[in-house]
Amino acid sequence: MSDQKRILTVFGTRPEAIKLFPVLHALEADARFDSRICVSAQHRSMLDSVLEIAGVQPHHDLDLMKPNQSLDALTAAALTGIGAVMDEEKPDWVIVQGDTTTVMAGALAAYYRQIPVCHVEAGLRSGDIYRPWPEEVNRKVVGGFAKLHCAPTETAAAALRAENVDPATIHVTGNTVIDALHWVTKEVAAKPHLAAGLAEIEDHFAGKRIIGMTSHRRENFGDGMEAIARAVHEIAARKDVAIIFPVHLNPNVRSVMNEKLAGLDNVALIEPLDYPHFARLLDISTIMLTDSGGVQEEAPALGKPVLVMRETTERPEGVQAGTAKLVGTDADKIVHEVNVLLDDETAYEAMARAHNPFGDGHASQRICDLLAR
Repeated sequence: MSDQKRILTVFGTRPEAIKLFPVLHALEADARFDSRICVSAQHRSMLDSVLEIAGVQPHHDLDLMKPNQSLDALTAAALTGIGAVMDEEKPDWVIVQGDTTTVMAGALAAYYRQIPVCHVEAGLRSGDIYRPWPEEVNRKVVGGFAKLHCAPTETAAAALRAENVDPATIHVTGNTVIDALHWVTKEVAAKPHLAAGLAEIEDHFAGKRIIGMTSHRRENFGDGMEAIARAVHEIAARKDVAIIFPVHLNPNVRSVMNEKLAGLDNVALIEPLDYPHFARLLDISTIMLTDSGGVQEEAPALGKPVLVMRETTERPEGVQAGTAKLVGTDADKIVHEVNVLLDDETAYEAMARAHNPFGDGHASQRICDLLAR
């Protein structure tokens, strides 16, 4: 069909893959589009596991990941690599999602070729260019010239309007991560073996309340990570809880957590989880303790309170709705807030039952319809 629009979707990390596979499924099923996929592989194994589960096969794989590469080296490699793919594919639109180095480089490569950019999850702002770093500036760069801003919430849309982005280009679509979570939850229900890898830990911790945990933010490396480890050590002194912590591959995280937490009876330091297993961890957890962005959106969809170990968040909707609370990286504060949720049923229920502000699971179709227009 000659009037199909050719769409090139560019991404490089596991979170981008999770939030884009529902969009890719929708594009693939829609006769209005010729969908092409380029991955930078800014994350390698963590990206591949999502692609496999979701049945997504990239047409271009730049395989850019190198140990300890600097942000400028990664940016340069991504910019030239993705640019070469665009010269070959000549897309009508380029889709990027979120705020990684791949997103900024992919959007810039499109801009340099005057190809319109669709920014999925547009308008997130923390107000601090060093928290999260470098993500806050990556988002602002793309926000400066994208042609279609798919804002997950009205708050995100308002942030773009405050930066004088043309209101006609801003659309509130909901967050595609909710689409992804609905899809994977159904998939795991139909094929339990996809998330059976946690069964042994679940049995071992039977009768305890599970705290699911993730921590990997660059701005928490060093003192912040040490304080988080101290907090977990103290929480683990409670006999009624167990902590399941898939430890990020970054040595700045691993070295600290292994030193402080290895060998504790009720702390399971495990390898990073693929997406179905992570959805399972969300499901079995009483509380999520995290410095991640995506978890702030996913956990409320399953009624799980989120304590955010950061000073700022670019997802204030969760805090406003009561599904998330900022606790920073002060060990005493983290411990106190965990204890409040574990010991005060009213406080727990207030967070668990708060309305999830991040969407209804139909964001991907809305994005396709906008692109078609």
